[in-house]
Formats: sequence, structure tokens, C-alpha cells
Amino acid sequence: MKKKRGVKKINFFKENYSKSWVYIKESKNFIWAAIFIFFIATIIGFLYQPPWAINWVIEQMKKALADTIGMNASQLISYIFLNNIQGAFMGILFGFALGAFPLLVTLLNGYVVGYVCSSAVSSSGISSLLNLLPHGIFELPAIFISFGMGIKFGTFIFYKEKLKYFNKFFINSLRVLIFVILPLLIIAAIIEGSLISILK
Repeated sequence: MKKKRGVKKINFFKENYSKSWVYIKESKNFIWAAIFIFFIATIIGFLYQPPWAINWVIEQMKKALADTIGMNASQLISYIFLNNIQGAFMGILFGFALGAFPLLVTLLNGYVVGYVCSSAVSSSGISSLLNLLPHGIFELPAIFISFGMGIKFGTFIFYKEKLKYFNKFFINSLRVLIFVILPLLIIAAIIEGSLISILK
């Protein structure tokens, strides 16, 4: 009996994992759009830094540092994971408003990354960008997928059967969040939290 239950659980995860990737493939144009917007914003953040934008980024970074003061590795991992999963969920959930929220957050995140890259290059040279790579290797794909699906979610309004597509996009997005994005963000949080803890 226990063996049958175990097989059912495995099949349940396999089926949902497979469906998640099918939906990701269906959403690839929106995910690529999120990637494109992010990197355009990154280039802008790298090259264009008016005082008001710099002040805003610095304030956000100060707040994040203040929140994590005194945290050990496990606390940092939990903090990073909870922030990232909240951002991913909100990116999907608030995408229903024509995808405006995930678009805005993609732009803001891209700009912050551009500013951080610019600061790193200015202080330590272009090779310092390699040090930033481990922080985003799992996190960025997860964020791109969630924001891409959030943008797609907002397109339900353009279909005749609006409620049908609202439910379809929302349920499929939640499935991807649980079976693909969640594991990526767990790995990302472990890597980032451990690195920050070591470098403290």
C-alpha cells in the first residue's frame, strides 16, 4: 500500500513538472520579452545614473543591508528565499492588470543590476563582474520565467472567453511557480546566502 502511494506521489510530481515545462515553452515569447526588457534596463542602469536614481538605489541597498545585519548563513538563506519567492509570486499575481506590475519590476530590477555592475567595474575592474555571476545564475532564470508569465497573464483580457483564460493562465503559472521556480529560488538562496555569510 505504501509503495503504491509512493508511486502516485512520484507520478504526481512528474506530471506537474512536465506540464510546467510545457507551459513555459508556450510562454517563451513573454519570457524572452522579460529578458529583453531586463537587459535594456541593465544597460541604462550601467550607463545612465542621474542623482535621483542613484539615491533611490542606494536607499534600497541600505534597507536590505539593515534588514540582514547580524544574520547567520541560515537566516540569510531564509531571508533571500522569502524575498525572492514573494517577488516571483507578486510578479505573476499582479500581472492580471495588463502585465503592468511585472513590466515595472523587471525594469527596476534591471536598472539596479546595471548600477551594481557599473559600481563593481568602477571599483575593481571588469573582472569583478564574474564575482556577481553566482548570485544570479539560478535567481535570474526564475525571475525571468515568473515575470514573463506575469506579462502573459495580463493578456487574458484580449480573449473572448476572459474567465477561461484567466483561470488557465493563473493555474498554469502557479504550477510553474511551485514545480520549477521554487526549486530554482531555493538553490539561489543557498548559494547567495552562503557566499554573503562567508564574505562577511
